[in-house]
Amino acid sequence: MENYSVVLIILAVMLGLSAVAEKIRLPYPVLLIVAGIAIGFVPSLPGVNIDPEVIFLIFLPPLLYDAAFNIPFQEFRTHINTIGTLAVSLVFLTAGGIAVVARYMIPGMSWPLSFVLGAILSATDAVAALSVTKGLKLSHKTSVILEGESLVNDASALVAYRFAVAAVTGSAFIFWKASLQFLLLMAGGFLIGVIMGKLLGRILWWVRKNTLVTISFMLLMPFITYQIAEELHVSGVIAVVILGLSIARFSRKVFPEPLKQQSKSFWDIIIFILNGLIFILIGLQFPYVLHTIDRAQIIPYIGYAFAITVVALLLRMARVFLQQINLQRAFNSKRGRISEHALLDFATSLIVTWSGMRGIVSLATAIALPLTLKDGSPFPQRSPIIFISVAVVLFTIIGQGITLPWIVKRLKQREAAPEKSPAVD
Repeated sequence: MENYSVVLIILAVMLGLSAVAEKIRLPYPVLLIVAGIAIGFVPSLPGVNIDPEVIFLIFLPPLLYDAAFNIPFQEFRTHINTIGTLAVSLVFLTAGGIAVVARYMIPGMSWPLSFVLGAILSATDAVAALSVTKGLKLSHKTSVILEGESLVNDASALVAYRFAVAAVTGSAFIFWKASLQFLLLMAGGFLIGVIMGKLLGRILWWVRKNTLVTISFMLLMPFITYQIAEELHVSGVIAVVILGLSIARFSRKVFPEPLKQQSKSFWDIIIFILNGLIFILIGLQFPYVLHTIDRAQIIPYIGYAFAITVVALLLRMARVFLQQINLQRAFNSKRGRISEHALLDFATSLIVTWSGMRGIVSLATAIALPLTLKDGSPFPQRSPIIFISVAVVLFTIIGQGITLPWIVKRLKQREAAPEKSPAVD
């Protein structure tokens, strides 16, 4: 069977299961991942290997652009403190926490290898969380925080990943140089995003009366922007995010309403297909990586993955609730520009915590690990790192994906329950 036939089968399965998931009220990412695992074990089907370059170039730019385009900019600014905390400091905290667990729990893991695993699993995937909670009517604040986090945390995680892999392959790690490089990557991505946003704005102004050309340019530019930024060795993620934010503000001022509706319909279809394929592909990878592991090590590695999942969740919970306390203190003391709307309540903090699922970026960075070191020797512990990463992704999406809707509903019931009136003597 040719590869294109496999792609058609996967697409058909994805569309059918998405409809089934809505009927049986099961989060469709969970159902698609389980289906992907099942399809991967079918012996007559050829293996589907994910090319990390395809993930980063084909999947990442449109998903980031769409999220940035649709996020309310004023709300994004309101919650920028929380978003920055989750997308930068929490990413590096999680990478360090996972590294400590891996170093002392997994045999054969050196500190550099442990940090590689930590960097791979440091960023969450809001696509999974928002797909799981679709229809549960999350608060606007919660959605903005999750979407805003996803716009930036991939950039932080990819930078941490590059440094960790470089340390394994023999490059010396110097903290101040790494910090400077991080800032340059972010600033460079921001600059490219601004330039490409202005360029696209001018193009869209010229062709605004031609609907098909306008939408086509909006589809093409995220890929071009990402590629240019990566070729210049700056953050393609940040470049695409800034592009999306810029064009969103431009479109609200210039585009007529019919064009906005057509563009939205087109992008909704593209994002729906990409999201569905992502979850199927994640499931398909489990049977593939299973064959790379010694059978005697499968159960221990699954145990390590579960422990890492718990640690990452606890770190996220601690940081989110600490952020809730810090915001309240800053608001009470009138320091900074923390508005009342930026404060977090218990329900929002818990949902944001439980939405910390790993996804396609973690999977792609794991598979992107080099096969050899500079001296030609095999990259140490490559198969265990990939297997544990895939297992953690599955644990978070399936485990947290099944329980998150229940948590959201219980919190809503708690808020809706009338307060008990005091007893009358």
